[in-house]
Amino acid sequence: MNILKTVNLSKRFGTFEALKGVNMEVGPGEVYGFIGPNGAGKSTTIRILLGMLKATEGEAVILGKDVWKDAVEIHKRLAYVPGDVSLWPNLTGGEVIDLFLKLRGDTGHQRRNELIEVFDLDPRKKCRTYSKGNRQKVALIAAFASDADLFILDEPTSGLDPLMEMQFQKCVLKAKEEGKSVLLSSHILSEVEKLCDKVGIIREGKIIESGTLAQLRHLTRTQMLVETKRPIPHLTEIRGVHEVQQEQQLYTFQVDTDALEQVMKEIAQCGILRMESAPPTLEDLFMRHYDGKQESKGRGA
Repeated sequence: MNILKTVNLSKRFGTFEALKGVNMEVGPGEVYGFIGPNGAGKSTTIRILLGMLKATEGEAVILGKDVWKDAVEIHKRLAYVPGDVSLWPNLTGGEVIDLFLKLRGDTGHQRRNELIEVFDLDPRKKCRTYSKGNRQKVALIAAFASDADLFILDEPTSGLDPLMEMQFQKCVLKAKEEGKSVLLSSHILSEVEKLCDKVGIIREGKIIESGTLAQLRHLTRTQMLVETKRPIPHLTEIRGVHEVQQEQQLYTFQVDTDALEQVMKEIAQCGILRMESAPPTLEDLFMRHYDGKQESKGRGA
């Protein structure tokens, strides 16, 4: 059974169509990366999943329940961390964490104390004194100390330093080991690449690519640097080769992954003196879809 599933999810605000038939599935123990620029529809999708907005069309189900009709029941088994956390200014961080745990009926105080230490948070300070990073830590500790089945994380490392980002990643991987599911919306592509089993790329309200990282990497290009004994004839005309730059017999270029074997055969005939390759990354894929296509930027997510 899927933990989270949307089918043709659409949302209109007047004449503006924020979501145009979004489909996604998150299974048990899966981490799903949800990426796209500002205004693409990530936050609108998440608000619908949280029961804060009603979809215009389509279906969204979490743990077998309708996200709009059964929002209260769903939230008992769900933990949410937004990208900009607002806390009660006169409560301490520890009091806020305890309040969230009590609301969910959890008694995870040992885990709470471990996480406070891991994230280096002083729980005795009033929330009004916290920096953005510390407010983020409070929300993350409250989420990961709970016994939730699904974590919805919307830019959760916003304001965290690199060391704390690493601790966050460990928490996600631990939750995954325990069979929990995670929907991670992030603009930090390296973070998505480290943590996620599946990725969905959204642009202008549509999922334009989705699948496992292995499935998506066939769409990306490998960066090559090659030095040969003899010039490579007609390199720019070889199928799958892009953006060739040449300095004598030193070439840098990109190769479509499915054409790599054939390109290597062509180059080998010219006597390879030196060869370096950089594996394709999620960022390559992301930039291929968004380079020069920021029409929706600034519309609000």
